[in-house]
Amino acid sequence: MGLNAWFQKGLTADEYINLMKQNKEEMLSIYEKFSLSAEDKSKLEAVRAKNLRAIVLTEDWCGDALLNNPILMRVAEAAGIELRFVLRDQNLELMDQYLTNGTSRAIPIFIFINEEGSEVAVWGPRAAEMQALVMERRAALPDKEAEDFQEKQMEVYKQLRAEYLVDSNIWQTVANSIIAALVK
Repeated sequence: MGLNAWFQKGLTADEYINLMKQNKEEMLSIYEKFSLSAEDKSKLEAVRAKNLRAIVLTEDWCGDALLNNPILMRVAEAAGIELRFVLRDQNLELMDQYLTNGTSRAIPIFIFINEEGSEVAVWGPRAAEMQALVMERRAALPDKEAEDFQEKQMEVYKQLRAEYLVDSNIWQTVANSIIAALVK
């Protein structure tokens, strides 16, 4: 199936949000609190002329989607990009074309396409700076064989999630990364 067909199969943002069972309020909270700067909006004006669309491979339980999807929604509004949300777990055929490091079904993945359905840019699952932060926190975990590994790992993820919900610097880092992928 081509990317145009995947786009058509996807859910609108409203349809996706209405189906969400996890992280809905949190995602909407970030969406409501985050806004793009005038400089960001200016950069995205050039993107508007490209008439791009985006396929958002995601799931509502994903902490990275909780952070990245609402930022993408704001970027898309400013750039005139129509979004369609495709659930990863029900669409592994598409997901497996966008594996992280060739092996991981990490999400979200944003596939930007032009009017013909050709891929223009791909972003995800994290901004490089956010990946570095996650890796730094993971490096501090005990060995995977340690008795308290699971507990400590969950603490790291809970802490990151809490930061995702309130840290506007993190939001801007994600926006910068998405915008950079679009204005190449």
